[in-house]
Amino acid sequence: MMNGMNMNKMMKQMKKMQKQMAEEQENLKEQEFVGTDPSEMVTAKFYGEKKMTDLSIKPEAIDPDDPDMLADLILTAVNDGITKVEKATQDTMGKYTKGLPGL
Repeated sequence: MMNGMNMNKMMKQMKKMQKQMAEEQENLKEQEFVGTDPSEMVTAKFYGEKKMTDLSIKPEAIDPDDPDMLADLILTAVNDGITKVEKATQDTMGKYTKGLPGL
């Protein structure tokens, strides 16, 4: 009989944890993350779903004689934004998966 009570308690805790995880995932989706290049000439904005919502390029970053520099600035800003989303996701959701096998 004790095992049944412990199992019920454990199932309630699991459902509570699932609800908390879903709420935190939803909060992450609504957060905005901004990636930039070191010179802050290019900024890329993302929401927590890793969807880019905006890309801003300062006019002085556009050099017609050096299009590769602009491409590098864009890549750096986009990668910075994605890294920020991934870090926030890991910081938030990692507490639920820490110690679970295969995660």
